[in-house]
Amino acid sequence: MEIENLEKKIGIKFKNKDLLKQAMVHRSYLNENRDFELDHNERMEFLGDAVLELIVTEYLYNNFSNPEGELTNYRAALVNGKMLAKISKEIGLDDYLLMSRGETKDLGKARQYLLANALEAVIGAIYLDQGYKKSEKFISNCVLSKMKYVLDEKLYQDPKSKFQEEAQEKAGVTPIYKVIKEWGPDHDRNFVIGIYLENEKIAEGEGTSKQAAQRNAAKKGLEVKGWE
Repeated sequence: MEIENLEKKIGIKFKNKDLLKQAMVHRSYLNENRDFELDHNERMEFLGDAVLELIVTEYLYNNFSNPEGELTNYRAALVNGKMLAKISKEIGLDDYLLMSRGETKDLGKARQYLLANALEAVIGAIYLDQGYKKSEKFISNCVLSKMKYVLDEKLYQDPKSKFQEEAQEKAGVTPIYKVIKEWGPDHDRNFVIGIYLENEKIAEGEGTSKQAAQRNAAKKGLEVKGWE
């Protein structure tokens, strides 16, 4: 691993380069490389997750006067796995992940999960090596810079909650979700789910989990009903 190139990508020169290297080690890599000198990144990821949440929470508290529930939604939109995987790819962490041959071939949900975890592990490594202020600067550059995108695209809105509120207020009905179709192996399942008001199907949504398919169905349902 060309650790110096990774340092350039994230804009931080490490005192202890092994910390950054360890942040890139998935548990599966050690199963095939038992003599590898470093541990996997899970403990670092645990630390980075806490640092990330604190810095994002502090930023939102200081910059937005919204009530707690809305701030929670903002934070969730900034630090969810999908967003962190996107940021991780933009930085180029994908090129430096150390994982098993099997994991290398999986480009689906599992890879997204690994990328999100790797970003949290990098934050943990930065915190251990450089402290709070450098962690804050890194998170500000990579994560908090996405706040405008979150607001513009309304990623903070939970379409399921919004559809339910609108349905109860305008139709006096609580929506229900039904699986219409599912396919694929267990590790890469796909679902099509319909959203219904009583017996009327309003829309369908597809996703790689039931929750994602439900959200997509609710989002389309809002469009169909003009409740956006």
